[in-house]
Amino acid sequence: MELNTQHIPVMVKEVEELLALKPGALVVDGTLGLGGHALMMATAVGAGGRLIGIDQDEAAILKAKERLKAVVARVDIVKSNFSRMNEVLDGLGIKEVDAFLFDVGVSSMQIDMGERGFSFREDGPLDMRMDPSEKISAFDLVNDLSEKELARILFEYGEERFSSRIASVIVRTRAARQIKTTKELADLISGAVPRGYDHARIHPATRSFQALRVAVNHELDALSTGIKQAFERLKKNGRMCVISFHSLEDRIVKDMFRELDREGRAKILTKKPLRPSDEEASANSRARSARLRALERIQ
Repeated sequence: MELNTQHIPVMVKEVEELLALKPGALVVDGTLGLGGHALMMATAVGAGGRLIGIDQDEAAILKAKERLKAVVARVDIVKSNFSRMNEVLDGLGIKEVDAFLFDVGVSSMQIDMGERGFSFREDGPLDMRMDPSEKISAFDLVNDLSEKELARILFEYGEERFSSRIASVIVRTRAARQIKTTKELADLISGAVPRGYDHARIHPATRSFQALRVAVNHELDALSTGIKQAFERLKKNGRMCVISFHSLEDRIVKDMFRELDREGRAKILTKKPLRPSDEEASANSRARSARLRALERIQ
């Protein structure tokens, strides 16, 4: 499938203002994706600046390289997970960074590619790996985990109130046959929840698919580790922005930022998370659930 090159980065103006990038700065986009935010960052730091882009998805990296090829800043792109920030920066000989950006969660490109198995709206194999070279996929979780563990994942990572019911249906079904596709799983979930639930604001499978994706990619642990390592590399007066798309991620960011503020090591720049403007949310449906938080290191 051809990737969508019309990717629209979320809250670019707000990120640009909060990072306050200066010419010659060294900046890191920990979630490069298709390079939308990175293009803004590389342009801001200019010819004397340097951008480090990190992503674990090779397909996205290829598109980002194409997007960034005309910028005058030095650009280094590394295939890795931002939870390995120390390893990436050490490998590049970098000790301190002026600004970090994390735009966490699944990308619109990954959702649109049915063969990646992220979306119940695009039928494909149950996969959900952001890095296809990783061994464990959603197929493995759905077909191998115990009913208790499945229910825990759906409840903790998806905040799914019918987690036990859904897990029970999955386990009963896989006793007769493997569950192989996103459509199969979405149909099972829709049939497992009470009548009328499918008339709610979101599709009945939304929370369960989110939970499985988070579990497959260890997203919450990666976020905590990535923020911690990035902050230790941030220069004094350097800034960090994190864009998240659901409450579990935002809670982690909020709690970590508040702890750094209480310790006197950082100043929070966003008392409450910034949300996209009505205009942006209308033009880009992916932006609607975005929450942006920022801090500045003060010591």
